[in-house]
Amino acid sequence: QVQLVESGGGLVQAGGSLRLSCTASGRTVGRFVLGWFRQAPGKEREFVAAISWNGDGAYYADSAKGRFAISRDDVKNTVYLQMNSLTPEDTAVYYCHAPHHCSGSKCYAGDDYWGQGTQVTVSS
Repeated sequence: QVQLVESGGGLVQAGGSLRLSCTASGRTVGRFVLGWFRQAPGKEREFVAAISWNGDGAYYADSAKGRFAISRDDVKNTVYLQMNSLTPEDTAVYYCHAPHHCSGSKCYAGDDYWGQGTQVTVSS
């Protein structure tokens, strides 16, 4: 079983930055691809970014490329999402998740291993 706990959300003005953290616990957590999905009001949950278990590979949604950076610290069992140049369109609840699989530059959600979510609000 893997437990994921997010932190770091908040309110920021457009153009600002936030860093989200996801701390994982449980067996073999270091073997999981870990990443972030988000869900805006009235929209479906969507992939944002993910990182391979050894940190060598990263996956980004087109909306995140060039603005967001994902990293992980396996000593701390923590994944980080540095978000820069935020826009109101980035407003959403951000969820830490171990994706079901990744293909190309995208990862796909599964049913298991979700955090509780952290709210990110970007004001214009």
